[in-house]
This record gives sequence, C-alpha cells and structure tokens, in this order.
Amino acid sequence: MTLTQSSPVSTDGVDVCAAPPRGHPRPDGEDRYTISEVVVFTGLTAHTLRWYERIGLMPHVDRSHTGQRRFSNQDLDWLAFVGKLRLTGMPVADMVRYAELIRVGEETFEERQELLERTRRDVQNRIAELQDTVAVLDHKISFYADARWASERA
Repeated sequence: MTLTQSSPVSTDGVDVCAAPPRGHPRPDGEDRYTISEVVVFTGLTAHTLRWYERIGLMPHVDRSHTGQRRFSNQDLDWLAFVGKLRLTGMPVADMVRYAELIRVGEETFEERQELLERTRRDVQNRIAELQDTVAVLDHKISFYADARWASERA
C-alpha cells in the first residue's frame, strides 16, 4: 500500500498528483526503485527516507523478498509533494498529521483542507514579508547607485 493524497492544483487547474506522471524514470508497473535510486531521483538522503518511514511520513514502503525497500512512482509523487510542503515551512509534525489523515480516509477531507489552507495563509504572509523586504532592498540599491553616480560626476 502506498499513500494517495489530495494535492495542490496547478495554475491550469490540473491536480498535479492526478495528472500523468512527469518524468518518472519507469512506467507504472515497472516502477520498483531501490532506496539508492530514490536518493538520486529526489536529492533526499537515504537517512532522510528511512526517517520519513520511521516517523510515519512514508508509513508503508513495499519490500522485496529480501526486505529491501522498493519505492513506486506513487511514492516518488508523494515525496515530491512532501518536498513542496517542506518548502512552505510546514512543520514535520503537521506533515505527519496530514499523512495520518490520508490513511484514515475521505472523512478527513475537511481537516486536510484546513491544514493546507492554514499552510497556504502562512506562505502568503511570508511572500508579503519577502515582497516588502525586496522593496527595502531595491530602495537601498537605488540609493547606493545614485550616490555612486553622484560621486563619479563630482
């Protein structure tokens, strides 16, 4: 069993996890990746992947008959989504909670939506703060460019 999740919708209105896979190394059905392959594909470390599994962020990764982890395209999609959540600054505990809610089922849609909406508000607030910061930097850059131009003319 691998996770399925509600995922963000792109600007063209397509659910990115419902859309055809982008750039999966192997087609569905032939998508059994070792942990070292997933490290290459995702840029995550093997330690991080094992940790995700241990804390419940990747609660069930298939195993080979020898016990070796075997990841699927769906797992790669989930890891890409978790990467986006990490970029939002979402705490790991909230990511784990989101994964738990997914495992519970459809009756958690409202709670999942609230969690994502709260995260979205946080991101929008940070974007506004960063835009204000860029405006301050632009002002300072302009000041120094003008001062340098004035000193070169003198």
